[in-house]
Formats: sequence, structure tokens, C-alpha cells
Amino acid sequence: MTALTSVITCPECKVQSSEQMPTDACQWYYECRGCGAVLCPLKGDCCVYCSYGTVPCPPIQNGDECCA
Repeated sequence: MTALTSVITCPECKVQSSEQMPTDACQWYYECRGCGAVLCPLKGDCCVYCSYGTVPCPPIQNGDECCA
């Protein structure tokens, strides 16, 4: 079963936020609700959930290469 919620942790201020992940597109940018930093995926990751979330994006969970 694919998880659709992930908790993103901002690397700048450590604020955590539970977010609903899209199932049909990558999310390449995320604005932190704490400090306003704009997060982008780390090198080698396809989206902000794979880089900063507690759960990777749905396509990665399902064994696909990327959500693009």
C-alpha cells in the first residue's frame, strides 16, 4: 500500500510539516512553513519528499525510477 502523507523536515530551521504528496507529478520546490526557505531536491533525488520527507514519493515507493 502506498503512503500518501510524508513529514517534511526543513534542514534550515528543523520545522516539520505533514504534507499530502501528489501522485501524478514531482514536487521540486517546497516553501518551509517555519522560516520560508525554498527547498529543492538533493542531488540524486527526484523530489523534495525523497530528500526531506519521512516517506519517499509514491512512484519511488512503487519501484518506479521517478515521478516525472
